[in-house]
Amino acid sequence: MPIIPELKLPEDASALGRYTTNPTAPFFITFTTSDHPDTGESWCPDVRAALPHIIAAFLPSSAPEMAFVEVGQRPEWRVPTNVFRTKWNVNNVPTIVRYELSDGEVKETGRLVEDEILDEKRLRELVRNNS
Repeated sequence: MPIIPELKLPEDASALGRYTTNPTAPFFITFTTSDHPDTGESWCPDVRAALPHIIAAFLPSSAPEMAFVEVGQRPEWRVPTNVFRTKWNVNNVPTIVRYELSDGEVKETGRLVEDEILDEKRLRELVRNNS
């Protein structure tokens, strides 16, 4: 299964090659929330709505590797200096980011945010695009 349940994020995207079994293949990170301790589910309704679509897109053995990264509970996520906002340019959850090795550097090559993930065509194109 190409889904990594929880990734400890490196300092920046340049180190992502260490986390994939194939450094030349696209690698995806899905930024999501931590589960609420009372419910065991995401505190964010957008994450709850998108999660089945995300899992379906990355569950097949032929899908590229994808890792989940939790941005925390609502209070820590809302802080403007949150590391995900400042270092990874993630301002909404859920966010799926595609990274690829290009000219010797790991670069972001695609992104879907919140309800864009619910658009099956856009999600399929992001996951399958070999550019």
